[in-house]
Amino acid sequence: MQIIITGISRGLGLAMSKSLLQRGHTVVGISRTEKVFDELESLSLQSNNASFIGITADITQEDEWQRIYEIIQGRTTDLHALINNAGILINKPFSQMTADDFDRMFSVNVKAVFFGIRTLSPLMQSGSHILNIASMGGVQGSVKFPGLSLYSASKAAVAVMTEVLAEELRPRGIHVNCIAPGSIKTEMFKEAFPGVEEAFDPEALAEFISDFTEYGFQFFNGKILPISATTP
Repeated sequence: MQIIITGISRGLGLAMSKSLLQRGHTVVGISRTEKVFDELESLSLQSNNASFIGITADITQEDEWQRIYEIIQGRTTDLHALINNAGILINKPFSQMTADDFDRMFSVNVKAVFFGIRTLSPLMQSGSHILNIASMGGVQGSVKFPGLSLYSASKAAVAVMTEVLAEELRPRGIHVNCIAPGSIKTEMFKEAFPGVEEAFDPEALAEFISDFTEYGFQFFNGKILPISATTP
């Protein structure tokens, strides 16, 4: 499979890239920096049929997606999966949130997803899959936490976008789903919530998502799948 993943420099994105490379897939990893590219390239050489293509880009910029499209079109045949993983979390009381905070979170968490799907979906054939990584904070009826008003709102936008795009792309046979994890042991979570115990290990969650990317997606379309050990 040829799989694109955004936000691969650390956390869940890096764990997913490693998992899918070890399973023998081609991973096109998009990141603002090249810091993990050598590591992933080395890993791809150790796995049968695996291949890694690293692209540095600012995914909040529309023209950058055109450049990504041209690189992918020139180096891969079919695009089987697009995983929109990149995200940013700012933890602040609502009264202290700024216009810059709003723009940063919605640009990375929502606008980049919009740009990526609109630009790359023409490369996808029937039977391919788009997977958006949201958050339990963006799921209606789930437990909410102070300081995450804009973050949760941005992830809710991604969830609803998923539901609508599943219908728009259904005639082409492209599945669109959204996974909404609870807290994960990533650098982003630790930076936003110092001292708070996290629930999920990124490597374990990456294996679940790899299974979903390979075959599980076929049983779902337009679904928001909560990954949480709590109720609600």
